[in-house]
Amino acid sequence: PGGQVQGQQRAPQTRYSAELIYPPPERLKKDAHVPDFNSYLELYKKSIEDPEAFWKEVAGDFFWKKPPTGRILQYNFDVTKGSIYIKCMEGAKTNLCYNVLDRLVYHRNLGEKVAFYWEGNSSDHHMTITYRQLLGQVCRCANVLKQMGVRKGDRVAIYLPMIPELVYTMLACARIGAVHSIVFAGFSSESLCERILDSQCCILVTADGVYRGEKLINLKQIADEILLKHINYIKLSLSINNKHYCQTPWNSACDVCWEEVMGGVSEDCDPEWVDAEDPLFILYTSGSTGKPKGVLHTVAGYLLYTSLTFKYVFDHQPDDVYWCTADIGWITGHSYITYGPLANGATSVLFEGIPVHPHVGRFWEVIEKYRVTKFYTAPTVLRLLMKYGKEPVQKYDLSSLRILGTVGEPINPEAWHWYYDVVGQKRCPVVDTFWQTETGGHVLTPLPAATPLKPGAATFPFFGVEPLILNEHGEELEGEAEGYLVFRRPWPGMMRTVYGNQERFENVYFKKFPGFYVTGDGCRRDKDGYFWITGRIDDMLNVSGHLLSTAEVEAALTEHGAVVEAAVVSRPHTVKGECLYCFVTVKDCRPFNRNLVEELKRRVREKIGPIATPDFIQNAPALPKTRSGKIMRRVLRLIARNDKDLGDLSTLADPKVVDVLFSQRCETAT
Repeated sequence: PGGQVQGQQRAPQTRYSAELIYPPPERLKKDAHVPDFNSYLELYKKSIEDPEAFWKEVAGDFFWKKPPTGRILQYNFDVTKGSIYIKCMEGAKTNLCYNVLDRLVYHRNLGEKVAFYWEGNSSDHHMTITYRQLLGQVCRCANVLKQMGVRKGDRVAIYLPMIPELVYTMLACARIGAVHSIVFAGFSSESLCERILDSQCCILVTADGVYRGEKLINLKQIADEILLKHINYIKLSLSINNKHYCQTPWNSACDVCWEEVMGGVSEDCDPEWVDAEDPLFILYTSGSTGKPKGVLHTVAGYLLYTSLTFKYVFDHQPDDVYWCTADIGWITGHSYITYGPLANGATSVLFEGIPVHPHVGRFWEVIEKYRVTKFYTAPTVLRLLMKYGKEPVQKYDLSSLRILGTVGEPINPEAWHWYYDVVGQKRCPVVDTFWQTETGGHVLTPLPAATPLKPGAATFPFFGVEPLILNEHGEELEGEAEGYLVFRRPWPGMMRTVYGNQERFENVYFKKFPGFYVTGDGCRRDKDGYFWITGRIDDMLNVSGHLLSTAEVEAALTEHGAVVEAAVVSRPHTVKGECLYCFVTVKDCRPFNRNLVEELKRRVREKIGPIATPDFIQNAPALPKTRSGKIMRRVLRLIARNDKDLGDLSTLADPKVVDVLFSQRCETAT
């Protein structure tokens, strides 16, 4: 913060002006937690100048079996001064499950309040779950896990669709001090296998299958495939058997039926009191080396940060019905479907389906059905629904909506305006949140009653977050500037390490610019002090809001016997934001044809998952390389976009390669 918000600017960048400013609606200010921009500045100043007092006040809302023994936040961000560490509430003991359930049921009398409205893939499947019912189911699941031998510190793999049992299981792990590792149910068997092996999970919780729209995914079959082939130390698989889905293969030596064991245990389970810095969960995110990183989050800091960001960014009020459309297999679902909302006693929609099944108005139908007040979704979803126009939206009563949010990638101005104008009916502010799996919660975000909005801007830092923009030499840039987005200090909810690999943690996030956390994203700050995310600087792709590693996709392609070399870059996509454009060099004896392209796409789907399926695969007799052998991805990105303004090519070993690649571009990409 620091730049003054000025009047409307008149410099259109696309069909809409990205510089147009939208003031917060007056009707939100009366009851808002942060009612205006000056209030935001005061709180932000306190969080930076006196973080001890600021976070101590936040911690006062929660139960601590034992108070901290030292400062609230301790850290080292400088690799030249020793090992990187972040500690929050060190010495304190608590239990996160107790704080998001027992505290609300027994101390705030919210037992009969609805915690979740579960809406299935089919609108015929739905369920209402109160906080008291949720606590009972979580305690049952915790007792089942203990019966199966799970103890404090053990890792539990969860491979489930968006059903209530997913929430029960992750909270049960938190209750007994186990560490959950949730794998998105759209991932392939190899991706599941890699994550289970890396975190050495002792139990796998899965389901027989799930329908995504009309497509059946046999989760148990996928899990069995990797357990039999690769993982012989998992002794038990706890399976939810929804018999209307599919015939489930069963091995009574290791498979345990959820319904049978849940009925035989008590609804009482004492919480395990854990240290503030004990691990809460591991969540894998793509790495630039191709091997996913196990991002580790810990108990106390994550509780404080997800609770506070949810409260302020969505301006949570007691009568809200909140809906985040993400999957819990991603960090958004961890932070803003489970932990953040429950810590605030919120009522949420838990949605199993997809936006266009059984019809393109499904989202708007759900908003009308439950009178949703706060709606949080991804730009990719909005671009998909924009294709169907205003008519499906206008069939439904969306007057309950007060605040809209976006997550996963920067939103383009056209999608922002459609969201604001059509869905929000020009009365709901759009909180465009920037954050990462690693940050645990929002780090750059508007506050709905306080921040004047610029479509597409991440706006300003959240409390306790101190962003800077650096140039390539690590020098801080002031005023209007563009460069590397870094953070000078930690906040309670940020990751603590890469599971089992502290060296990788330090090399990826702290080595490039000692003293700073490096996000891997580029950033621009405008003359008013607003931050704009410009995209990944490293070799990562953001497809439909999900981060993918170019190295991971390239590794899958080169495993095919016909491929000698592969390079993967991003290309703009009207719905996904970015899509994968692959260049492959095949062996002399193999033809490049449609069959090979389909084989390669299928291989990527099997190795990584459907979200990584390339949109374009181009024949590349050779790749543009420097004399030292480095692939010039900058040039490949321009070829993928058919942009012939290539700039300086003097470092290319063979400039003729570029002309060949332009001549062989995929026809559908032309």
